[in-house]
Amino acid sequence: MSFIISSVEKFNEIAGNDFERDEARISAMEHYFSKGGVIKVAPSSNSWPSLLYPNPLNLKTKIDKLSTNRGIFLKKQFAWKQKLRDASIYELANNVKKFKEKAYWKHVSKYMSDQDYRADADSVKLPIHLVADKRWKPMIEMFVEDYDYRKKLTETVEKSIVYKDDKRVARFADVIQSFRVDESTKKINELQAKIDAIDKDIESMKEMMKWGKS
Repeated sequence: MSFIISSVEKFNEIAGNDFERDEARISAMEHYFSKGGVIKVAPSSNSWPSLLYPNPLNLKTKIDKLSTNRGIFLKKQFAWKQKLRDASIYELANNVKKFKEKAYWKHVSKYMSDQDYRADADSVKLPIHLVADKRWKPMIEMFVEDYDYRKKLTETVEKSIVYKDDKRVARFADVIQSFRVDESTKKINELQAKIDAIDKDIESMKEMMKWGKS
């Protein structure tokens, strides 16, 4: 006679109290049941009933599929870790790269020698440290090279309601970087949770494979 079981309580009821306690196996069975799994057992001369379903082949197939998914999640997590790293060192990297830009040195020269230029740069809080960033480079170069553009931008920042509370032309750069760090961290944690869950599934199934082979 065989039995279909979907809970540890039902297993204990059928197996009775005579079987040898195996905490690792019981834990694996509890986890398997918590994921909606069912088992089929039959009386045995051993201390534990025989596991008829899932059999070792069923379990190996499931483990292989889980391992494939785990690999996919690991690759995605690695990509997000790279994005987090890039976002985390964004300021540092650009502070190093700026020294290779001609516009940076022109800015330094003008800032030191031209009082009017210095006042405009301070007014808009020119993000000169981002001069090597292709998204900001054109604007910064125009500010440094073009008097009319500089005056127009300064006037816009001074008078526009958009810049009322924070007079920085690159204020969105800070917001974007903060978002990138937060989003990358969130994705990394979400993927880690999935990987941990798969590891627990695999661990429990491997333990049940031992039972099925015994």
